[in-house]
Amino acid sequence: MEAGTIASWKVKEGEPFAAGDSLAEIETDKATIDFEAQDDGIVAKILVEAGSKEINVGVPIVVTVEEEDDVAAFKDFVVEADSGSASASAAPSGEGLEEAVVAQTSEDAAPKVPKEHILMPSARHLSQSKGLDATGLKGTGKDGRVTKGDVIQALKDGVELPPLNVASTKAAAPEVGAAVASPSAPPSAAPPATVQPGEVSIPTITTSGTYTDITNNNMRKVIARRLTESKSSVPHFYSTVEIELDNILALRKKLAAKDIKVSVNDLIIRGSALALRDVPEINASYSKSGVKMSDSVDISVAVATPGGLITPIVPKTDTLGLLDISTKVKDLATRARDGKLSPEEYQGGSFCISNLGMFGINEFSAVINPPQAAILAVGGGVKKIVVNTPYVEDAEEQELPSVKSVMSARLSADRRVVDEATVALFLSALKCYLNKPELLLL
Repeated sequence: MEAGTIASWKVKEGEPFAAGDSLAEIETDKATIDFEAQDDGIVAKILVEAGSKEINVGVPIVVTVEEEDDVAAFKDFVVEADSGSASASAAPSGEGLEEAVVAQTSEDAAPKVPKEHILMPSARHLSQSKGLDATGLKGTGKDGRVTKGDVIQALKDGVELPPLNVASTKAAAPEVGAAVASPSAPPSAAPPATVQPGEVSIPTITTSGTYTDITNNNMRKVIARRLTESKSSVPHFYSTVEIELDNILALRKKLAAKDIKVSVNDLIIRGSALALRDVPEINASYSKSGVKMSDSVDISVAVATPGGLITPIVPKTDTLGLLDISTKVKDLATRARDGKLSPEEYQGGSFCISNLGMFGINEFSAVINPPQAAILAVGGGVKKIVVNTPYVEDAEEQELPSVKSVMSARLSADRRVVDEATVALFLSALKCYLNKPELLLL
């Protein structure tokens, strides 16, 4: 965390507080956490109001004192910025200040570029198309150059600009005619018609429809930065396997009859944890010094929230049973949507699962969450005709094709950490566990 937003203050100036009390709610890039007091005290002065955004870590936000008599001393207290103090101490006073301002104004008013280059290309095109000379305008661009915005503002304000001197254009016309009339040119060629700048009209284009600009919150900014870094620096490769879900659905019905409710996603998390235990090379992360193998299987589960996607962690997933995983995931998902997760509950993890099957998505490709080495993208079950055994000619009995629910699971992996053969082993182990879901109960 480098910066945060003060969502609200829980105390007012002059109010006492005790150690452990929440002074304010701080909105980080992933959640809203309480800013707790370390000792007893009294709020003397709130330096940063609620709603202030992008407050860097280390910036003073509140003044607290131990004695109530000391509160009045900080009534008009203001934190002085280093840059402001330096400029205030260096600034002259009295007549010296006026002279300095006049000298600075004169220096700024004088363009630092030749007059023939005073116009920016866009400003030159606009002024010439209207037959006006804009070189006399005061430019706001770099080194005093006149920008297109300066010309547009001058036209809006009704500033009278002198007409453009076209003598040079007319003088160049005979040279063009002479060049066209040269022996190398076709006899029928004629000099092109010269269009005066004043005759060119710029059409006004009107657009229909409205739009609304939505400011990115801290979470959206972090997601954008991290995913851009992932796609631009991590060599992704993708492997897909189709897994039949009929046995899993049958197991869910049996458990539901005994008042044990687990979701398909819980079974997938349990199967993935066991597959990671069998193929630990996937349960790793990349660093500059090399590949780091994780001793613990900590699966991150992607949860959609109004502010963006967050991945709370189910620690030591391979040691948990189905009911424990189901309870843990429900609790993390609820607190994630309410913004009540603590940083240690979503930072880290050794593997990630993103399931869009409940939203009607059949298959998709997920972006790796560095430094993790892989992420599993799970789609929904689709009814398909499946041929279980190949056709054998002259056989007395042939197993008929059947309609089954088939799920697509696509693994996005970091090629710097794992190779294709290792991914194939992991997906094969995952398919084995989900095809025989009774193994998930052990």
